[in-house]
Order: sequence, then C-alpha cells, then structure tokens
Amino acid sequence: MNSEEPRQNWPTPPGHPPAGPTRGAYDGYDGYDGYGGPATTAPVVQVRSNSHRGAWIGAGATLVAAVIGVVGTYMVSGNNGGQSAPQAQTPATSATPSAAEAGGDDTPADSPTGTDSSRSTATPGADSSRSPETQAPRSPTGKPGGTVEWQGALAIEWAEPKDLDSAPPAESEIREENDFSVYPFGSTMLRPEGGAKALVWKDSTKAPSYADCAGVIETLGTSEDMKVKTGMVLCASTNDGRVARLTVKELAGQSSDTRGVFDVVVWSH
Repeated sequence: MNSEEPRQNWPTPPGHPPAGPTRGAYDGYDGYDGYGGPATTAPVVQVRSNSHRGAWIGAGATLVAAVIGVVGTYMVSGNNGGQSAPQAQTPATSATPSAAEAGGDDTPADSPTGTDSSRSTATPGADSSRSPETQAPRSPTGKPGGTVEWQGALAIEWAEPKDLDSAPPAESEIREENDFSVYPFGSTMLRPEGGAKALVWKDSTKAPSYADCAGVIETLGTSEDMKVKTGMVLCASTNDGRVARLTVKELAGQSSDTRGVFDVVVWSH
C-alpha cells in the first residue's frame, strides 16, 4: 500500500486556512493546533476608558463639596443661636454743610460750642426737679391742702343745720349737703349730718391745727350724736371731705330755741 495515498476515512485537509480568531485555525485545522493539541481561544481583555474614570472622580468631588457646605452652614447657624447676622448700618448723612462749603470757615462744623453743650445738659422746666413729696397736695379748687377756706363765728340753731362746705357756711336746700345741727336733749346735742364726722379734742394745752385734725378725724371720728358744752374743742370733717375745727363759744335754749355759737375754721382738702 502506497503511503502517499490518502488514508481511508481521514478528512481531507482544506485547500486554504479557515478565517477566524482561534489559534488552531491558523497553525492547524479542524480544531487542532499545529502540534496536534486542541486549539485555545485568546483571552479578551476589556480596557476601561479614561473618560469614565474622570467622570466618577468629578461626581465624587461634587458630592463631597456639597456635604461640606451643608455641614458648614449648620455649624454657623448653630453658633449664632438662630439669630440672623446684624445688618450693616449706613452712616447717617448730615444735612448741615461743611465748613468749606459754608464759606471756608476754619472752625470744624461738628465741634459743639459752649452754648450748645449747655443746652444739651439743661432740663426743661425749673419745677421738674421738685419731687412730688415736696409739693403740697392741692384741693379741687387749686389751693394747697390745709389752706384756710373760711374762718369765723357760726350760729347753729335747732332745725337749721349748716353746710360747712359753703363759704360762708349756710343751710343748704339739699338736706344731704348739710354737715351739723343742734337739738336739745337734757342738754345741747351736736348731730353730724350726711356723713360728716366729729371728734372731741382732749389736749387743752393747744388748739389743734389742720395736721392734728386731719391725722385723727378719719380714723377716730364718729357720726354719732354727742353732748357739747362751752369751751369744748372738736375736730370735724364735712361730707365733702374738708377738715374743720369747731370751738364751742356759747350754748343757749332748752327747746325749739336751742342754739349754739361756734368759732369755726374750715380748711381745704
């Protein structure tokens, strides 16, 4: 048998090498390399583009910058205690022209003169320095409290009461405005009317002043009827709030002709 003849059942080699990426296709054929071994496929290497890496780096840097900005803003707002930063105040412009504009005067325009400084320290009103405690209280008529409004002899007769708030005292047509009346009851009685009060002054060494009567009449005075006699001194208050002093000078009568004469001083309230 001729060795040059093709062997039976063996594949006929192709007339040209097949096209393909495998190594066996070039060095051998039909899946085998030139040495009779199986053909191996070359590994595919994936190369990442530098542009993708740059994009990721840029995105990461942007995220970090945003986080830093948020944290910094939170810390600044926390240190300020929630208060906004004070706004800058614009300097006030003076409407007064400068020395150069006014005519070249060397004196600075904003330097205070002696007259201006004295005006700034002066307080308006000479009476404003007086405290309220040093000023005497004034009555509704404008007079200081304790000023004598009326003084003189006053006769009070039975059934004819007198209003000490009028000057001179007289009987008022309005019964509630009368202050004192007299009537007989074994002896002469003095009756306060309409909310008036009276108090017997027991210090015989002196006549009570306005301050003496004002200090006791509201707390110790009474609206009850009282027996009076000649020489008795009484502090009194009218139903309008005035303070008075009554000194009994004369008492007469035993019935409807009962009358009393008093030395009266009425002070303003």
